[in-house]
Amino acid sequence: MPESRPQTIAYPGPGSRPFRRDQEPLKPHVIVLFGATGDLAKRKLLPGLAYLCESSLAPEVRIVGTAMEDMTTDQFRELAHTAVQSFGTHKSDDDAWARFADRLTYVPQGAGPEGLTAAVKEAEARLGEDVQRLHYLSVPPKAAQAVIAMLRDADLVDRSRVVMEKPFGHDLPSAIELNDYVHKVFDESQIFRIDHFLGKEAAQNILAFRFANGLFEPIWNRNFIDHVQIDIPETLGLDERANFYESTGAYKDMVVTHLMQVMAFVAMEPPTALEPRAISEEKNKVFRSLLPVHPWDVVRGQYSGYREEKGVARDSDTETFIALRVGLDNWRWAGVPFYLRTGKRMAEGQRIISIAFKEAPRTMFPAGSGVGTQGPDHLTFDLADSSKVSLSFYGKRPGPGFRLEKLSMQFSTQETESAGDVLEAYERLILDAMRGDHTLFTTAEGIESLWERSMPLLEDPPPAKNYPVGSWGPNAIHQLIAPNAWRLPFERAWRERR
Repeated sequence: MPESRPQTIAYPGPGSRPFRRDQEPLKPHVIVLFGATGDLAKRKLLPGLAYLCESSLAPEVRIVGTAMEDMTTDQFRELAHTAVQSFGTHKSDDDAWARFADRLTYVPQGAGPEGLTAAVKEAEARLGEDVQRLHYLSVPPKAAQAVIAMLRDADLVDRSRVVMEKPFGHDLPSAIELNDYVHKVFDESQIFRIDHFLGKEAAQNILAFRFANGLFEPIWNRNFIDHVQIDIPETLGLDERANFYESTGAYKDMVVTHLMQVMAFVAMEPPTALEPRAISEEKNKVFRSLLPVHPWDVVRGQYSGYREEKGVARDSDTETFIALRVGLDNWRWAGVPFYLRTGKRMAEGQRIISIAFKEAPRTMFPAGSGVGTQGPDHLTFDLADSSKVSLSFYGKRPGPGFRLEKLSMQFSTQETESAGDVLEAYERLILDAMRGDHTLFTTAEGIESLWERSMPLLEDPPPAKNYPVGSWGPNAIHQLIAPNAWRLPFERAWRERR
């Protein structure tokens, strides 16, 4: 069979570059957006869908929004318009908005399964034949089973895929229970457990750096790498999510669902092919090799004033910060510590993966040369939307004598001609779910493996230590990582393109 040529698709907006798409054209889709009036829908999903529809990356789409609020389709369109204008990264003109608004309908959940069925059938009729369905569950975890039951009762399971937001369970028994319940209605191939961190350009750049370059793959192991840091501090607080956060905390909210998923990209073995099943299997091998997370390898923290927040118990021990040391019991990574850190109300908002290489012998360098004084060489990935990568190393300072200093080579997608092709994480993941591509999603086996290895910590968590707002967490984090040091805060800022 001859190799097909990539299809070039032009975005209709002014000044934009054409996109390339190698996949077969997608069938028309009805997207059912549960929680359509919620914060995630307004900030990410509706703006992302508006952009996908206008960019021609998505197929013909109609969107059925549903939520607890009793509103009309016109009111929902007004809500979506405000969301797109307020939070969209790609602004649209009046004509583009009118085209997207025409794709939107709304049905309150109070209308029951029958009302939802009628709305979906009407949307399908307007799209023609062979229409697929994508159900996006932008709902609290405790509501997931009720939504799955509604989809079953509404007879909307066939020709469909379902996207589920994190956290997927809160411990091993709850994850097994939820998986078992969902599997009674949907096959595993239909389920897409979303982690928006893996949808970021920089996360996928890890795979490109590792497996496409002979410079890095031979040294990506315990013989050359000293330790790895995955550091995702946040300056934001609860953002009116106290009820959710009190029962979840930083570990369940961020570590299992985000940081460990990113860790799998860093640590996985080369897949047999860059295709979903092979990549998912290698990620699951990482999760199976994860050593149990013990309380003595963890620092939990709570920012000053958390207990005074609305909706928070006055004696709450919920952690708003967590740092931990984990290890992988396999041939490539045995003995290499992975340090994970995340927290609320911290000094800076960053998303950093830092690979620290083992240091070279220093015996040949004279005293006072500066070698080793600024830590080991690092390869650093910034998971921000600008997708930056930096390689730091020692070099000679110009001038007399032999004085060394830390230098770096840096790269950003903003410096390439394809910078305009970058998709926001949710845009990419929605598109992948419509394609049936599980590469950037989590499997039932993977999530259960992580909860199983988390049980020692969940059953006996250390007390949460207080830390000041605007800091980098409790002081105990330095003992956790010793004799190494945290990369954040950076001594040198990223260079910006001029």
